[in-house]
Amino acid sequence: MEHIVTVQDAVTAFADFMEPTDAELDAIEREMPVILADVDLLDAHITTLDRTPTELDARRIRRARRRALAARVALLNSTTAGASLPGGAA
Repeated sequence: MEHIVTVQDAVTAFADFMEPTDAELDAIEREMPVILADVDLLDAHITTLDRTPTELDARRIRRARRRALAARVALLNSTTAGASLPGGAA
């Protein structure tokens, strides 16, 4: 008879150093609006996979695409707000 052994100890033995750092969690928090906007865009595309997109579907996709782009721009602007350009240009 073979004994079935769990690998729980082997999996959790490395958990202490595999946890995300505070900096990584902060980065995820900063990127969360972009992630959620991308999820909304994917959801808008997924709803049209099994049918011909209507005008309402096209508007939903356009709005979701604009929100995703606006979230990316906001993230980019917030990360570069504290950085100065080389040469002292503003």
